[in-house]
Amino acid sequence: MTTVLDETERTGAAPGVWSRDLLRAAIEKADRPLISGWRDLDLQLQPNGFDLTVREIYAFISDGQIGVSADDRSLPALSPLMSDETEWFTLSPGAYHIVYNEIVDLPPGLMALGRPRSSLGRSGVTIHTAVWDAGYRGRSTSLLSILNPHGFRLQRHARVMQLVFLGLAVETTSGYAGRYQGENLLDPNPDAA
Repeated sequence: MTTVLDETERTGAAPGVWSRDLLRAAIEKADRPLISGWRDLDLQLQPNGFDLTVREIYAFISDGQIGVSADDRSLPALSPLMSDETEWFTLSPGAYHIVYNEIVDLPPGLMALGRPRSSLGRSGVTIHTAVWDAGYRGRSTSLLSILNPHGFRLQRHARVMQLVFLGLAVETTSGYAGRYQGENLLDPNPDAA
């Protein structure tokens, strides 16, 4: 869904926050869907976004660091957590690394912001995530923080974060090309021959 914005033939993807109808079309009718790997399209589509679901949860088992140079960046080691036989995780207070089921494939004219579902906040839990830049493609991750001193139970495939999509007034000439491009995918480049 692009619109020519000026005589230079640069395009944008419907500027502003995308509605359920725009999202549905970009998921169901596109050659390269905006979102794939979803569990229940009708349940996950929201009036102003799309709910992402939990695939995996990991514990942090070492420290990490970020310096001025990308060479001075190292991520902490992770250890996968096991759910019980009904796919529930029992989480103590603390920080966890989560991976989503859904693969997001942002075109050059669209970015996204993630917000935790309100039921998490009401339970003393939140999710922290970065900006999802135009051009990003991958099965992303976030920081899950259990602030409730009594802990929290979370079932695999539960909806935990709403991704809100914002169309850029003019698409970017160079989209995201960072180290997380194609993260958690078997085939990070769907256009490769």
